[in-house]
Order: sequence, then C-alpha cells, then structure tokens
Amino acid sequence: MARQLRAEQTRATIITAAADLFDRYGYESTSLSDIVAHAKVTKGALYFHFAAKEDLAHAILELQAKAAQQLVADVESRGCSSLEALMRTTFGIARLAVEDPVPRAGLRLATADIAVRPPLRHPFTEWLEFATRKFGGAVREADVHGDLDVGAVAHSLVCFFIGTRVAGRSLEPVGRLPRRVAEMWHLVIRGLVPVHRRPRYVTLATQLEREIRAA
Repeated sequence: MARQLRAEQTRATIITAAADLFDRYGYESTSLSDIVAHAKVTKGALYFHFAAKEDLAHAILELQAKAAQQLVADVESRGCSSLEALMRTTFGIARLAVEDPVPRAGLRLATADIAVRPPLRHPFTEWLEFATRKFGGAVREADVHGDLDVGAVAHSLVCFFIGTRVAGRSLEPVGRLPRRVAEMWHLVIRGLVPVHRRPRYVTLATQLEREIRAA
C-alpha cells in the first residue's frame, strides 16, 4: 500500500513538473531531461510512468478535462441562468489557470500540435459545444438578443477567451487573466445583452473577478 502511494506521489510530482515547464517554455522546447531535473526524480522513475513526452502531455490534458467537467457540474448544480452559467464557467477556468500549473499547462497544450487520443476530446470542441448550448439557452431566456447567431457567437467567445491567455502569456503575469476575462465579458454583454438586463451581468462579471483575486 505504501509502495503504491509513493508511486502515485511520484507520478503526480512528474506531472506537476512537466506542466510547469510546458506552461513556461512550451511543449517543443521542453525535454524529458528537463522534466527529470525539475521534478527531482530519476529517468527510470519517469519512464516507469510515462514512455514518452507525448504521454505526459496527454495526462495533463486528461486532468484538465476532468477539472473542467467538474467545474461545469458544479456550475450546473447552482440552477442559474444559461448566461450566468457560461460566465461562471469561463471565470472558473481562469481561476484554475491562475491557481494550478496543470490546467494552465493544459490550456497551452491545447494550442500546440498534439494529437488528442480518444476517448478524450479536444478541449476547444467541448468548450464550443458548451458555449453554443448556453447561448441557445440565453436566447430562450431572453438574456441575449433574439436574432443572435448562436454558433458564430459561441465560436467567437471561445476564440476571445483563448486569445486572452495566448496573448497574455507573453505580455503579463497569469494573475492578470481574471481581469482580462472580466473585460471580455463587459464587451460581450454590451454587444449581446438587451439594455435592461445588462446591469445584472456587468455586476456578476465584476463580482466573479473579485472573488478570484480575493482567493
């Protein structure tokens, strides 16, 4: 039992070290030797758990997917409106990126040329489907304009959200991400939400940003 626990701890240490390096330097620029040194483990320990660097990347993407799915489940359990659920999810993903190197690395790996192995789905595909579903609900709930092209707006939102991190990676610390997500939502709300419903969602965006910064 103790041996199995040590093996699990070693695996987690390797994943965290790899995630930190993938996020800071990129997948292609990180070698297995770099990961071994950063994790402070032997090459044998690394190869016991992961046969190749691609396996490590896939493990990180799997953990990111699980974290995102749990986040969505938690948000859905609140019974909030479709637009609020979408907002809470984007801020939740931003919070994970700020607090944990694994989902942060997953976000970077999702933009790299890495094949996602079934049954795992590419995170952007899942996010696009989720955003499309929530914008469709927001149309029915009259929280956005009724003539909205749901598919186009969902695609734009996902690209907008990913872009805040891709551009921000080179320009500012990751702690700035919640502010950028709030700015994104202020623009989206102004363009999509009827005037009489805007105050609720502007206030929500500000509140969610403050919650992350206060954590």
